[in-house]
Amino acid sequence: MGSVSIAKEKHVQMPRAVRKSLSEALLSANAEGRLTVGVYECAKIMNEDPDSVSFCLLATDDFECDIALQIHFTLIQAFCFDNDISIVRVNDLNALNALVGPKGQLEDTHCVLITNPAEDSWEDPALEKLHLFCEESRSYNEWVPEITLPER
Repeated sequence: MGSVSIAKEKHVQMPRAVRKSLSEALLSANAEGRLTVGVYECAKIMNEDPDSVSFCLLATDDFECDIALQIHFTLIQAFCFDNDISIVRVNDLNALNALVGPKGQLEDTHCVLITNPAEDSWEDPALEKLHLFCEESRSYNEWVPEITLPER
């Protein structure tokens, strides 16, 4: 019984460490041209080449209540589950846009995909940490964990 509570306590503390990994993975993927930004652009990539997708982020602001967006999110989540793609939620569109969007231009950052690195390159350690976090979250029946982006 004691080991279960220690594991849960460790899981609760994990998001603090994961925030940095998420930022690093996004910045690295952006620099390498491995980001797809936008609900429709992401859906297109997932439809055409689902094996190329390594990680998915869904982002909303807490006050957002767009039913069409929620339907898209439900479909994207189902697709990610069916194709074994790690997925998280982020609750700060502005912070996500600051990481992945062009300066001064607000994009549709409601959905962001990170595609796999080239076969001959090294694996992204930050992305590996995120995959482990998602796997651990699923063991606690938290299928789409939420990560708060670090302050910039």
